[in-house]
Amino acid sequence: MIARRGLLALPLAAALPAARAGFGSPGWSGRPGPPIFVLNSQDADLSLIEPASLGVLRRTPTGKEPHHLYMTPDERSLIVANAGSNSLTFLDPATGLVQRTLTDIVDPYHLRLSPDLRWFVTAANRLDHVDIYHWRPADAAPLRLAKRLPAPKTPSHLAIDSRSTVVYASLQDSDEVLAIDLATQLPRWKRAVGRMPADIFLLADDRTLLVALTGDRFVQAWDVGGAAPKLLGRIETGAGAHAFRARGDGRHVFVSNRVANSISQVDTRTMTVVSQLPAPGGPDCMEVTRDGRTLLVTSRWARKLTVIDIESRQVVRQVAVGRSPHGVWTLDHAPRL
Repeated sequence: MIARRGLLALPLAAALPAARAGFGSPGWSGRPGPPIFVLNSQDADLSLIEPASLGVLRRTPTGKEPHHLYMTPDERSLIVANAGSNSLTFLDPATGLVQRTLTDIVDPYHLRLSPDLRWFVTAANRLDHVDIYHWRPADAAPLRLAKRLPAPKTPSHLAIDSRSTVVYASLQDSDEVLAIDLATQLPRWKRAVGRMPADIFLLADDRTLLVALTGDRFVQAWDVGGAAPKLLGRIETGAGAHAFRARGDGRHVFVSNRVANSISQVDTRTMTVVSQLPAPGGPDCMEVTRDGRTLLVTSRWARKLTVIDIESRQVVRQVAVGRSPHGVWTLDHAPRL
């Protein structure tokens, strides 16, 4: 989401001609399995899609402005963060049925759970703070706030290292990245990066942080292993570099370029773009199927879920969903690294 700077939001009329281009591509040959979830941010609901036919099974109400979602480590619950209604919706990832709703979670735009299961962190994109909660199992009492830290301006995306020691937050409207020590809940550092940082992605080494610059056409690579971050370099991907998704092979990462209507595949060993895929309609969040063959991406301005064959680099299908589709997820997914 680009909450306060609207200059990158393509008009819907401009997005639709590009979106139609994929319909003449080869047909979809899916397989039965768990449903695909697509969050419709402006409709306060989600589309539940059957993977074999790509038919929409139903629309399920969530809360206002559902933007991102995250699965609990036991794979029993998929958590949807509803920023506009200050709530979390817990869903069964295999069926899409609502399990429960937690209220009084202030402006949860983005969310992450630490690997040691101690901390649940949310970014309040609208209210300029990061909240750190003591994590409790899904069937326990509501989450307890440990610390609320000012994070001006417009905290967007979060990443937590594998040791559960640091949470990183991009600050969209101050063009910075903030690092917070989880044990003390105090800032470690804040560093200027580039224009409108959105998603951030921490590699498996726990020291290389990728930052997507939505106000530009670059991804930055930072060394965050020391006391202060050091810029390693920039990778030109495309205008509006926005969100990340690992391919699942331990080496490549996809980057959605919101304005360029493309997706770049980056080799994280060489830090170079090795392929470009078409992605009409303002590509945003992505998911990769377990077999590693298919990339699912939400097309924000076209109200579609776009299905891309990774090998042929072709759009093979588009599925009509709701307004401003954002997060996408399925239990039948490739590894996150």
